[in-house]
Amino acid sequence: MKEHWNSRMAFIMAAIGSAIGLGNVWRFPFVCYQNGGGAFLIPFFIALFTAGIPLMILEFSFGHWAQTAPPNAFKKIRSKLEWAGWLTVFIPFLVALYYVVIMAWCFSYMIYAFSLRWEPTAESFFLKSFLGLTTEPTVFGSVSIPAVLGTLALWILIFIILYKGVKRIGKVVALTVPIPTILLLILTIRGITLPGAIDGLNYYLTPDFSQLANVNVWLSAYAQVFFSLSLAQGIMITYASYLKKKSDITNNACIAAFADAGTSFFAGFAVFSIVGYLASTQGVSIQNLGIAGPELIFITYPTAISLLPTAAVLFGIVFYIALLTFGIDSAFSMIEPMTTSIHEKWHISKTKSTAILCSIGFLLSLFLPWETVYIS
Repeated sequence: MKEHWNSRMAFIMAAIGSAIGLGNVWRFPFVCYQNGGGAFLIPFFIALFTAGIPLMILEFSFGHWAQTAPPNAFKKIRSKLEWAGWLTVFIPFLVALYYVVIMAWCFSYMIYAFSLRWEPTAESFFLKSFLGLTTEPTVFGSVSIPAVLGTLALWILIFIILYKGVKRIGKVVALTVPIPTILLLILTIRGITLPGAIDGLNYYLTPDFSQLANVNVWLSAYAQVFFSLSLAQGIMITYASYLKKKSDITNNACIAAFADAGTSFFAGFAVFSIVGYLASTQGVSIQNLGIAGPELIFITYPTAISLLPTAAVLFGIVFYIALLTFGIDSAFSMIEPMTTSIHEKWHISKTKSTAILCSIGFLLSLFLPWETVYIS
């Protein structure tokens, strides 16, 4: 018998959890600034309405109609299209290999936050002490045991969440979706009260309308929408396949899309208020600070946390717990399409298929060149 979500809210929360992830915190704010600041919101919302929401409705409808994972769903259209479904579920699995590694770094840094271990120089600690990066690609560095243990812990956690099916996923997202939002609100309130925060927010939001004539800005907007909403990855098709016969597809898609877009925009206030504070404290321009990718959450933010006048440890812990809870929903959603597809294709139990994929995922994560993960 086909499994179903416990409630409509469980499905919406799972879809929101998949869409909202680490990229909302470290990618959207920088992409927004880099492409016209506040003016970027115009192409972004146009992309959301013309591509994001319609395609999410399409994927929800497709999964709901097929009541099966992408390979079988495409096979229902035409038997020769099954390969497209397998390609669809393989892509997020590959992404998960390095996504989980970055989450493992966040897990390690959450522990380090108790003693602010990255002091006195966050950059040196991250690149040399933690990652053990070398100056030459042919020279092998040391293995980061904390990162390896963190990677193992997260793959085990993904297995525990997935092997019981969507009913357990529904229970997990009931906690992991609202908690990071609350923590992000706390970080934002603290950030905007710091000296220099206004400069950071002005840097983030000041519109440059001349950028709207640049076709690359529009391409960035559409790319951000596809990236953030987990489109064309089989995730939303798989989640929608667990919906009951009578479900409100359109409203569900709109709620998930607006929640993701709103979180991305709101995260910019938490990020750039801290960036402005750090620039003010160090007497440098914001342009000279790392405000995108791993530099933001493993170098820039830890440096700023160390300079906080009060409760630095508390806010460090809160920040990395927020990142972990933002990321975990996206991480296990990348594995669910593949496990469901294997389960349906070869009738391997959900427990076994999940265990196999998580074991393979852990081993492949260990063999990734960490320099590549860092750059990505």
